[in-house]
Amino acid sequence: MKSKFLFTILVVTALSTIQNSFCQTKFLVQAKPDGSTTWGYADQTGKMIINAQYSKCYPFTKDGFAAIYDSYNRIYHFIDTTGRTLKTEITDFKINDGLGFDIEGFSNGLVAIKANGKWGYLNTSGKLAIPLKYDEASEFNSGVAVTKISKKFIVINTSGEEFEVTEPTIIEVKHFSENLAPYRSISKSFGFIGKDGKIAILAQYESVGYFVNGLAWAKKNGFIGFINPNGEWVIKPQFTAAKSFDAVSGLARIKIGETWAYTNIAGELTYVKDTEHWGDFSDGLAEGKRFLAKGFYNAKGEWVIMPQFEGTREFKNGFAAVKRNGKWGMINTKGEWVIQPTFATLRDLELIK
Repeated sequence: MKSKFLFTILVVTALSTIQNSFCQTKFLVQAKPDGSTTWGYADQTGKMIINAQYSKCYPFTKDGFAAIYDSYNRIYHFIDTTGRTLKTEITDFKINDGLGFDIEGFSNGLVAIKANGKWGYLNTSGKLAIPLKYDEASEFNSGVAVTKISKKFIVINTSGEEFEVTEPTIIEVKHFSENLAPYRSISKSFGFIGKDGKIAILAQYESVGYFVNGLAWAKKNGFIGFINPNGEWVIKPQFTAAKSFDAVSGLARIKIGETWAYTNIAGELTYVKDTEHWGDFSDGLAEGKRFLAKGFYNAKGEWVIMPQFEGTREFKNGFAAVKRNGKWGMINTKGEWVIQPTFATLRDLELIK
């Protein structure tokens, strides 16, 4: 009897933990209802959680906040998942909304803001966690960000600790991804720096992408291949164009001459011929097009969701926005409607923890 009682307690506790974990996870999507000229936010069922009232807003990040632009006062603020404004230590600030570093909100618990001509970082409590002192500031990724004072690049961590980039030939540094940040040298070649601000991969490429799922594309002698974090070629340069690898399908979109195809990490190619459009794989599916209608195919080039939509967005977090009969809705990876097509516009369902 005692062991059965203990088993029951354990089961109940486990179920409670699962339920609490589920309740703490939310999905919210930027939504413009039919007939509306303003934006709000809907959940994964299509219910408007935050009424359409914003002329310009941004996606929610995992930290649980979204950036809002007040076009009347020309200032920004942040809201939580209930629509309440985050009280911030500094109220009159700007964020980089698509120009330059493309900062859209909190990342690693911090967001770059600009006030009085300088950049610093707010935390999710609205406090200025890193002072306003930088001329430029990137988003946080991998626990670090790239900043600049005058002509000096500085890598900072979430505590504000600084690591100066001392290599004098570096004239540009982009944001970090998977612990590495691309840089451009005075010779116009590209390499990568590490989180300590030191060169991790020497500048030897004509251009590079960001590391995604352990690999980055790089261009040398006019052709593109893929390198690992040690700068070693995993796939030799042979493509005229290339995109990042998708973790689920294990494929990246590449171009040979004028023909689009897909490669796996071994360099084996997959051609999808039954389509007029070749999208990037995301969550294991890629956008395709046939007879003016869009759908999604899998890594074998098989149609999983038949072409039937007027417009599509890539899958993200297991969902994709699609357009049918002039209205947008949301489907899962099986092609089932999770939000009926009743919206003027939908973006991506963002995961919030």
